[in-house]
Amino acid sequence: MGKKVKEDKKPPPDDVFDTLAVESRQAGTVVLMLSSPEEDVQSKACEAIYKFVDKCDENKKQLLDLGAGEALLKLMQSEDRIVRRNACMAMGVMTAHPEVRKFLRKREESVPAFIQLLAPEEDTVVHEFSALGLSNMATEFSSKASIFESGGVDALVKCLSSSDPDVQKNSVEALAQLLLDYQSRAAIRDADGLNPLLELLKSEFAIIQKLSLLALDRASQDSENRSALRELEAMSKLIDFVAHPEWNDLHVMAVMVLSNLLEDIESLELIKETGGLKRLVALITDQVPPEEEPKAGTQGEKKAGSRAAKKSAKGSKSGKKDESEKEEPPPGEAIIPTLPDVKMCAAKAIARSAKSAENRKILHEQEAEKMLIHLLSHESNDVQTAAAQALGVMSENLLSKDSIREWEGLQPLIKLCNSDNGDVKEAATLALANLTAGNSTNCQEVSNLNGVETLIHLLADSRDEAVANTCCVLTNMATEEGLRSEAQGKGVVTALLEPLKSQNTRVQAKSSLAVAAFVCDADSRSDFRNAGGIENLVMLLHSGNDEVRRNAAWALAVCAVDEPTAIEICKLGGMDLLQEIQVSGTRKNPFAEVALERLLDANLSAKYSLTGQLSSTNLIEDGFYDAGQIRPNTKFMSIEDYCKQELNDKRPILFIVAKADPVATQSASNLELEAKDNSKTNVSGKSSRTGREGKGPTSPGRRRASMIPDDDRKSKQKEKEEKQKEEELQAQLQKEAEALANSENQPFNPPTDSNLVKYIEEVTERILPLATATEQVKALAQFVADKMGGCIEKGQLPNFSWELPLSQVKFELKSNVVPIGKIKAGIHIHRALLFKALADRIALPCTLTRGEYNRAWNEVMLPETPEQPGAQKFPPRCFIVDLIHQPGRLMRSDSPEAVTYKKL
Repeated sequence: MGKKVKEDKKPPPDDVFDTLAVESRQAGTVVLMLSSPEEDVQSKACEAIYKFVDKCDENKKQLLDLGAGEALLKLMQSEDRIVRRNACMAMGVMTAHPEVRKFLRKREESVPAFIQLLAPEEDTVVHEFSALGLSNMATEFSSKASIFESGGVDALVKCLSSSDPDVQKNSVEALAQLLLDYQSRAAIRDADGLNPLLELLKSEFAIIQKLSLLALDRASQDSENRSALRELEAMSKLIDFVAHPEWNDLHVMAVMVLSNLLEDIESLELIKETGGLKRLVALITDQVPPEEEPKAGTQGEKKAGSRAAKKSAKGSKSGKKDESEKEEPPPGEAIIPTLPDVKMCAAKAIARSAKSAENRKILHEQEAEKMLIHLLSHESNDVQTAAAQALGVMSENLLSKDSIREWEGLQPLIKLCNSDNGDVKEAATLALANLTAGNSTNCQEVSNLNGVETLIHLLADSRDEAVANTCCVLTNMATEEGLRSEAQGKGVVTALLEPLKSQNTRVQAKSSLAVAAFVCDADSRSDFRNAGGIENLVMLLHSGNDEVRRNAAWALAVCAVDEPTAIEICKLGGMDLLQEIQVSGTRKNPFAEVALERLLDANLSAKYSLTGQLSSTNLIEDGFYDAGQIRPNTKFMSIEDYCKQELNDKRPILFIVAKADPVATQSASNLELEAKDNSKTNVSGKSSRTGREGKGPTSPGRRRASMIPDDDRKSKQKEKEEKQKEEELQAQLQKEAEALANSENQPFNPPTDSNLVKYIEEVTERILPLATATEQVKALAQFVADKMGGCIEKGQLPNFSWELPLSQVKFELKSNVVPIGKIKAGIHIHRALLFKALADRIALPCTLTRGEYNRAWNEVMLPETPEQPGAQKFPPRCFIVDLIHQPGRLMRSDSPEAVTYKKL
């Protein structure tokens, strides 16, 4: 055994403090150690703090309150690498707490300190935790601005190329947060950060792939970034990424990035040329991707051939290796179904890209509709909804409408209308609405597929948007007469009543438009009126939505074509509401104006009272009445209301009715019959009397009757007469009571006018056969003047007595309504009305215009010179017919005498 060598231990110098191993269990003590001048103590204290704050968030807040934040910031800028590293680790973890981030935002040096630690010469661990700190701080907008201004984007982009996955993860996460700001999107392009993001898609770690896709999604929202990504062949790389089934949980995000890129037409053209779109469609529809284009294949073969010529000296081993590489299937060739979310995002990407007309054209050329039609049959409701929405956008292209029909896309859409899912029904009806707009073939195809019943059934659905879209489809189909008749036969008119009652303004507007499309014939209008639909339309005029008011007014304009419906609209207050709308400065619209005009054309009495004008096409018929000029906001009363009024001293209501009094006609016929009977009885009476006179002496009974006293005979006769009078009085009272009860139950019977019937007969016999219109006008004017009191000399009109006779007629009729034929003395308003009524009966065109102070006149269009065969013809001129002073005189409407005639 050898000798033991004695170690030579020198004692420490006297002026050096002996090493002290301190065991501290208080965080405050460790925080105090951060202020130590010894770097070793600082390093260990930072390491201890890192371990402490990594346990929970409460520890981070506790150390911040103890003042560790200020000390750690200083130590992050220490000259010692270990101190910097440990301080960075501790501060990087602490930034996960919001109070720590709030503290750092108040320190201007905090962000530059983190960015400085991203320098290439620093350790990988320092890069990891400084990037973590920046990632946490980038969640607030103010910190984003500080990082951007301090050049943090460039430093983080450089870290993307690090070999450490933690550095990559934290750096890409920080960039993803920064890219929410538009300034950073331009900065990452200038720093050449897009390509490293694409390279990270090949990472082994899913979190890095996910964060890089998130960053690319945000970066691709900038148009210049999309252009840069196209140059980097990003679309091909993303499609390759989707082709890997092992990354299926990230395919949704990849398709979202593709969705952003496909917004530009340049991207669509590029993906079209490279065949990437068809490959993507095949992947989404779970089909085998199409082979590469022949042109590309031949070029590849040529290149391979040239390489083979150059490397002909190589052995057979290398050749076998090449063959084995060729036999390997390309990534994604094995058909593995993509996830439903991926299909949904792909359909949404198509819909987003198809918002541009040029993009729709390219997508149609690539047959994108086939993919969407295929997705309609998927079991997922979300996929069906997205595919139907995309078809709705694509159908804005005219060629796509025909293609979708040819590829049998209408049938699945109609089938989806019966789905239990509201979103699916809404999307399917929207697609059908766009497909049938302006395309009669598609409308016919929907009918052939029994889609009309489905659509009518959908009108009662609880989903408002689906109902509104259904109304649009039915409106589109109503443009074809055959389809309109088919839908009417299946009850579409009454089915539209339910949507009219909806509280949704879009449903109200679209259903009103559908009503206007379907009530274009008398039968459908009658069905709609009887079902109570007019009331719903009138109520929609109160809406505060402009579109609802416009469409409701248009529907009323269509309904008001026939008189019964127009009367119903007036009874429900539709005319008053339309007048209010036209008076309003904000709600006024041309549709309400058209509706009011049609309503007035169907109700000429209201038109004449409101406007004071009837054109030559407004023909006065039985039931017309002149209630005088009324204000626009005044309610217009019916003739029944006027007849029920008590007799008053106001102007009478002039009534036109060519109907004879049935009582008068019956009494006249009875008088004729009595006259005939009297003539017969006179002959027979003479023979009977002569027979009685020739008979012998009186019988014994007659002698006994003559022997009764006269007083007794008179009293008995008087009793009989009184009894008979009482019976007659009771019978009369009973008849009056029955008549009163019957009158309450019976419908309203307007007054009759036998004189007007006679006037029409006379005019038809005497004036209608005249050769020219001029002769007819003059003869009719003279006829009217004769019936209304004759001509009145100029200046004598105030002396013409017409008011007293008219009041007497009112008193005799016990009514304010006076038939025009009862008036025997009339002035302008009476004569002009009678002239118009008679002229319309013999098809003589003329107008009726009301003036002021009981003035009214008629205008006719006549040739200025008498018509002669072969003579030159001129356009007719407007003349006013004189019915007062010189009946039959024609005055040119612009002449002074015509102006005088129209004024007081």
